[in-house]
Amino acid sequence: MSELITERSGAILRAQWNRPAKKNALTAGMYLGLADLLNAAAKDDRIRVVLLHGAGDSFTAGNDLEDFANHPPGPGESPQAKLCDALLNFDRPLIAAVHGFAVGSGTTMLTYCDFVYAGESAKFQMPFINLALVPEFGSSYSFPARFGYLRAAELVLLGMPFDAVRAAAIGLVTQVVPDGKLLATATETAQKLAEKPAGALRACKKLLLRSSHESTVQAVKVENEEFAARLHSADTREAIEAFFQKRPPDFSMARKEPGVAVS
Repeated sequence: MSELITERSGAILRAQWNRPAKKNALTAGMYLGLADLLNAAAKDDRIRVVLLHGAGDSFTAGNDLEDFANHPPGPGESPQAKLCDALLNFDRPLIAAVHGFAVGSGTTMLTYCDFVYAGESAKFQMPFINLALVPEFGSSYSFPARFGYLRAAELVLLGMPFDAVRAAAIGLVTQVVPDGKLLATATETAQKLAEKPAGALRACKKLLLRSSHESTVQAVKVENEEFAARLHSADTREAIEAFFQKRPPDFSMARKEPGVAVS
């Protein structure tokens, strides 16, 4: 069974995460699969819009921690980094239809989307701090830049879940719609975009993003280095062990921590 299903309808390419039993938790292969899909779509003149959504009851629960533990990302060309590059360089409109869980990268990758429609069931979270990790996908830049520092600090430093109404209030999603109308609403927007002049559509997106592109690239680089360093920390080992043992992690012990990579 393919973990990423694609279907092209006219100028619209639909991509669906397809691990419903795991709430579409992302494996290294799924990151690479979406990266390859976006890179190929960017070279295909038949495709003007990509629509991303999830099978079953969720968008994605974020990293599959078992796969993540077996294939930890490094500071270089990890599957996550390759998807970041593909998202940064994708010049066609990208639409996300989000329902159920959108956790970790399921939240942070939304900042690369041009339209995000959330079903009323959507639950967002950036739980990196709970795993003794740092944010990724350039969100250490994009969240403060888009939502302001105080809102970004609340989401990143507390790592608490928030609902679709809150996501709309801070500007993470375009519109909240009933779950039953989610895919139809996203598809309607995709169809409208597909009817626009393709060259002007790509040029408009590039102009809208020109001021943030370089800062996002730099944020991704620094995050990847820090993320890789944190993966080897005692706190992260404790958090992952606690997850598999189904117990709360214990961060009460004083441990020597690696320094924050900034530049």
